[in-house]
Amino acid sequence: MSFKSFWFNYGEIVPGYDIPVINEREARAAAGILAMLGTIVIFIGIGFNHIIVAKVYLAFLWLDFVARVFNPRYSPSLLLGKFIVRNQKPDYVGAIQKRFAWVLGWMISFPMVYWFVLNWDITFYKVLICVLCISLMFLESAFAICLGCVLYKFITREDAKHCPGGTCEVRIKEPIQMFNPLQKIIAILTVLGLVTGIYLFLAKTESKTFFGQFLQEAVLTKAQLKKAKEEAYQREMDKEFGDDDF
Repeated sequence: MSFKSFWFNYGEIVPGYDIPVINEREARAAAGILAMLGTIVIFIGIGFNHIIVAKVYLAFLWLDFVARVFNPRYSPSLLLGKFIVRNQKPDYVGAIQKRFAWVLGWMISFPMVYWFVLNWDITFYKVLICVLCISLMFLESAFAICLGCVLYKFITREDAKHCPGGTCEVRIKEPIQMFNPLQKIIAILTVLGLVTGIYLFLAKTESKTFFGQFLQEAVLTKAQLKKAKEEAYQREMDKEFGDDDF
């Protein structure tokens, strides 16, 4: 393999495709692996307060995106994904839009490396960047939704080819993809129930960790936060002096 081939030939040349491609099954498997590891890291960080785990993961994430941007053949997570889906038929997508999406992921990883690896300084909004990154990987893994690929088409004004799930091609939805009225009602009620339940949990449940406090600050107004603190203080006073007759 020549130096030029290593650095400048991006993607794979596959018969029947007029542009270099990437195996989307490998990419989705890799995204699922990284999303799973990121979720585990968050739980370990919250439950055990071990920041070294987060530092190692984020450093690995940055290096993995470096490999993806320059030559995806040597990305650790893509190699793991390749092994996992080795017996599945490849699903080829255009390499150029995937590279654009991975460049965006690489750029997102830079501030995370600085904040949490080189200079540990955790805040709610910085953690949200990590959650955003994990969410994007989850969307790619679970639903084959590549937001970076969508942005590529919007920014370049070029029609991308061979998008995940065939979204680049104009087509008519098949009957199994359509919603009848009852299905629409069930789907809408499910979303409303999830959103309402999450909000009520964050708003009404007493926070016992710094991360929970961050989440409450994000969903409550200043007046609600003040009231919650007063109620928590009153509960502490009742617990401490509730049985006293003085």
